[in-house]
Amino acid sequence: MNYPRHRLLFLACAVLCAFAQPRFAAAAAAPVSEPLRPRLNVLFIVADDLNNMLGCYGDPVAQTPNIDRLAARGVRFDRAYCTFPLCGPSRNSMLTGLYPNSTGIHANSQIFRQTIPDQLSLSQAFRQQGYFAGRIGKLYHYNVPNSIGTDGHDDPASWELELNPAGVDRTVEHPLIKSLLPGQFGGTVSWLASTAPEAQHTDALQAADAEWVLERCAKRKDRPFFLAVGFFRPHTPYVAPKAYFDRYAREKMRIVPNVTEDQADIPAPGLASYKKEQDGFTDDLRREALQAYYASISFMDAQVGRVVAALDRLGLADRTIIVFTSDHGYHTGEHGLWQKQSLFEESARVPLLIVAPGIAPQGAVAFSPVSQLDLYPTLTQLAGVAAPANLQGQSLVPMLEDPTRPGRGWALTQVARGGGGGGEGRYFGYSLRTARWRYTEWADGDKGRELYDHDSDPKELANLAQKPEHAKTVAELSVRIRAAALASFPASGKTPELAPGLWAPILLK
Repeated sequence: MNYPRHRLLFLACAVLCAFAQPRFAAAAAAPVSEPLRPRLNVLFIVADDLNNMLGCYGDPVAQTPNIDRLAARGVRFDRAYCTFPLCGPSRNSMLTGLYPNSTGIHANSQIFRQTIPDQLSLSQAFRQQGYFAGRIGKLYHYNVPNSIGTDGHDDPASWELELNPAGVDRTVEHPLIKSLLPGQFGGTVSWLASTAPEAQHTDALQAADAEWVLERCAKRKDRPFFLAVGFFRPHTPYVAPKAYFDRYAREKMRIVPNVTEDQADIPAPGLASYKKEQDGFTDDLRREALQAYYASISFMDAQVGRVVAALDRLGLADRTIIVFTSDHGYHTGEHGLWQKQSLFEESARVPLLIVAPGIAPQGAVAFSPVSQLDLYPTLTQLAGVAAPANLQGQSLVPMLEDPTRPGRGWALTQVARGGGGGGEGRYFGYSLRTARWRYTEWADGDKGRELYDHDSDPKELANLAQKPEHAKTVAELSVRIRAAALASFPASGKTPELAPGLWAPILLK
């Protein structure tokens, strides 16, 4: 691969420093008569703002052959959910194994060290037990696209190596991007069919960096790795090489019908993620934006393929756990919404694929809802790594071995509404997803309730919460959701308070 000389020198120094000597003592060696069994590596891949518009999840349009092949190698979780459909809270939750009410992170641009500084992050738990831990791209929160090429709101204690490449999509192409709000990209629907070479885009640079790091990891068979790769696509602005746009006929992009009728029975907080600039959407612009979103997914899929191919080529696959997921879901017009921060299926649901050595491909866990909180206890169990006692998720290992096992049976997602700069007037919506129902309460039901029957209404078009014939179901689910919400707090029962002045690297203990 072609790297500029200064980039090669930087990478060489960074990786050599990280591998030169472990920062922790490894576990005590086994007796000589009992050879050490190689510990499993972890390749943790996270996409940004990706919903379930993937071939392996049944999308008829998406072209995602690499992610589809990855799904065939392991287990696909069909009902996986984030804890909070916003980048910062979701990522802090996933990487600490704690609900947002226990991390204290309910907004972007914050890090759990400001609230619970002694909590071990997922990769930090692996580091403590001798693993090399490296990050490429976005794992904690970044302001996209402006923070690309920086550490963003990262956690220094989680990694020994951090690589932050920045491609032409960040450094050159901003003046060319089409946006509903000209000049605004990260929080606004915006897109560009780029004419720059694919290799010059940020996600392609990240894939190249991942290949390079894996090559070094392959030479250190005595030290396992936890490598996290955080791709930026398909986050806005939806920028991808034009060739990926050409895969999708713009005129064939679907338009969500009957939005006004759908919105009639949705309480106001359920639609509060709507942004005023979306008033400028025409059907032609919706098709253009959806084409760009699909193109960005396919571009990201190609980079996932490169990283997994490197794992195979280097002979690492048979001892490496692979995880693929996204920080949360994403709307592309459903209920009249775009982007995230709703409690509908499109925003709360995420793709989740796990490939585990020694566990045969099992197809899909089709019915049991699971949470991204479950990744921390799952990976530590698979790798034999000690985990903190306060984790709030369940291990998915039993489901990996037998997809018919029910597990917890529900997943909880929350989102914030209202509130000024100091949080006054803020309240939460909580949504409980069971195998059959999605039940949502806004401000404990004071600002509305929603009930959707996924057996008959998978698109969540008919809110049944006020129907007399469903009063018993609402009452039962209200008890369950309040118990689940209560359990999302720490043992003290109080959400940790944010300490804005606390921003110092936390030493590994």
